[in-house]
Amino acid sequence: MSDTENMDWQELDQGDSAVDTSGQDSGGDEAGGDLEAVFDVPVKVSAVLGITSLSVNQLLKLGPGSVVELDRKVGEAIDIYVNNRLVARGEVVLLEEKLGITMTEIIKGSE
Repeated sequence: MSDTENMDWQELDQGDSAVDTSGQDSGGDEAGGDLEAVFDVPVKVSAVLGITSLSVNQLLKLGPGSVVELDRKVGEAIDIYVNNRLVARGEVVLLEEKLGITMTEIIKGSE
């Protein structure tokens, strides 16, 4: 695993990533410097725990304390989407009093 796969969101936010944003050629793809123009473009990130189908009648009967059964088991990987495109799978983690996600698998190509 690379260092960037084990990073905290706070580390990424602070710019401590191992990504070269200098635009200088480091022997790799010259387009890397061109990406700097899109670093501040907002994207929608969604972590999907599971899905289910309900009829309108079932939906209207839901209230406080209702349990909705999802298609995943406890401990099974969740799907992580960026702009509605599956990019990774991961696990739910607890960070202080907030929920977070740890990416365990990066999806390459059009899986």
